[in-house]
Amino acid sequence: MCGIVGFWNLNADGSAETLEAIVRQMSDTLHLRGPDSSGDWADPAHGIALGHRRLAIVDLSPSGHQPMISADGRYVIVFNGEIYNFPELRQQLQAYGHHFRGHSDTEIMLASFSQWGISAALQKFNGMFAFALWDRQIGQLTLARDRLGEKPLYYGWVGNTFLFGSELKALKAHPQFTLEIDRQALALFLRHNYIPAPHSIYQGIYKLPAAHQLTITGREMQQPIPYWSLQTAATAGIAQPFTGSAEDAIAVLDDLLREAVAMRMVADVPLGAFLSGGVDSSTIVALMQAQSARPVKTFTIGFHEGDYNEALYAKAVAQHLGTDHTELYVTPEETLAVIPKLPQLYDEPFSDPSQVPTYLISQLARQNVTVALSGDGGDELFSGYRRYAWGNQIWNRISWLPRSLRNTAARSLVSVSSNRWNQSLNPISAVLPSALQTKNPGDRLHKLADVLAIPNAQAMYLRLTSHWNAAEDVVQSDATIAQSHTYPWLNLPNLTQEMMYYDMMTYLPDDVLVKVDRASMGVSLESRVPLLDHRLVEFAWKLPLELKVRQQQRKWILRQVLYRYVPKALIERPKQGFSVPIETWLRHELRDWAADLLNPDRLKQEGFFNADHVQQKWQEHQSGERNWQSYLWDILMFQAWLDNL
Repeated sequence: MCGIVGFWNLNADGSAETLEAIVRQMSDTLHLRGPDSSGDWADPAHGIALGHRRLAIVDLSPSGHQPMISADGRYVIVFNGEIYNFPELRQQLQAYGHHFRGHSDTEIMLASFSQWGISAALQKFNGMFAFALWDRQIGQLTLARDRLGEKPLYYGWVGNTFLFGSELKALKAHPQFTLEIDRQALALFLRHNYIPAPHSIYQGIYKLPAAHQLTITGREMQQPIPYWSLQTAATAGIAQPFTGSAEDAIAVLDDLLREAVAMRMVADVPLGAFLSGGVDSSTIVALMQAQSARPVKTFTIGFHEGDYNEALYAKAVAQHLGTDHTELYVTPEETLAVIPKLPQLYDEPFSDPSQVPTYLISQLARQNVTVALSGDGGDELFSGYRRYAWGNQIWNRISWLPRSLRNTAARSLVSVSSNRWNQSLNPISAVLPSALQTKNPGDRLHKLADVLAIPNAQAMYLRLTSHWNAAEDVVQSDATIAQSHTYPWLNLPNLTQEMMYYDMMTYLPDDVLVKVDRASMGVSLESRVPLLDHRLVEFAWKLPLELKVRQQQRKWILRQVLYRYVPKALIERPKQGFSVPIETWLRHELRDWAADLLNPDRLKQEGFFNADHVQQKWQEHQSGERNWQSYLWDILMFQAWLDNL
């Protein structure tokens, strides 16, 4: 795992020393991504420079140093990530007569480009990666990113200079970079609590979408083109579903998971796993332990607030599997101490509150290991989110009703505050079966009110996954706010499948994987995600929906695999999530901090937000009339980021 950076100055007006000094200045901002060593390379004749920060994981020797030049001298690469199937590719390349100096996957990548070409080689890679490849023969730069978007890559033009890097802070370190906040991207951030690709917070700077490559030849820059398609995987899988029995499907999934986990356990440094005690992380740890000769190191963060604590469940799973388990209970003071670090860690506005515990567990794991496997991706692949079933059921029940009637019902629901709903319904929820229990039912009723009057299923999905639904009323901008996502609505047979697909295209790479990458890299820890092996993803889309949701139980087939290793009684409980009590903090511990950032005079002076609109939300939250934690956290994370510029 590493940090990559570079630029191409078309004027080619600097010496090698000048170019290297600039790219080194840029790469130094990524030292946490690569604390073990750094390297730079420049070609003053073309004005191009590449920089690299290394976190050594495989082949710790100098033969893994980057930037790396191919054996034939044609290519120069800077690469962030891991190619898990590099031993297999190495054997194939040796059969073609290739010889290797060391044992790194980077060297295998270069030989693959020389042997098969860039596009064909990308098809062969199984891994997480972002790389920049300079073709010295034809003067061409190629950027590429892994299939599901585990590793980040930003790019853009500043005058006659093309910039790219793992994080925005590296681009900002280039002397020609100018700061111009994109208000459309800001509005998208308020809607989703992340900025969706291809946008970034800066005008003219973009995220390379997952599974895409981008080719630049001088001023000629092609549009990013896909080399793999989740849309194709989803539609083809649904059109030609798995036809075996449920037992057959469980066996195939078990085998695929075992192989995906085994590939990600290869490292020349200490390795472990995050363990929450939920289905996804427990499955990963169980399969790690089943293939390990010694106890796997597992890590859990505990909270003294019972509603947010899963450490007891994780400990029970760890004891059953016999892992070398470490848990740390953190105090509110220790948790709150993370918040000032967030703007620097996440580099552009990002407001998923689980960013806080994700950083804490990464920090804990890094004290013992350099690589940690996580269970991310299971909800999107196997229908784990409540909103999938909830959204499908609600839409089926309300879509036939006249919109005027739905509007009236919505107004009735919001006429009672969410707190009053909670006070009335929480006692009822507590005596229901665990599968039907829910925290804060009043918030859910208010969310139901939001969706009652929307015109179609796609609009309902957007509403369910949005915070500030009318972000254009909050962000001060003369421009029309951009469409949230540019991916097509596929009209799949079931709305649940449609929502799962859209989440995998948007929420997974732009929220979940950003959260994990920045938190882990912020402590120089490599995170690996076995559930996002593309072969497993393609198989999951072949599974009929009834194997993912059965008798209202989500992730049914993944649970059946897990029950081969862990007793059902240790797993079956309501989904809890991985978060912190933002709602309460904003009324107490964080109140003064937040009030300062949301000061109306300050907001008016900065000119980004409608101060009156924000103040209304703040006052309603303080009074307890409404829970606006998500909306306010969005604004606060932007304000804190702005303070950090």
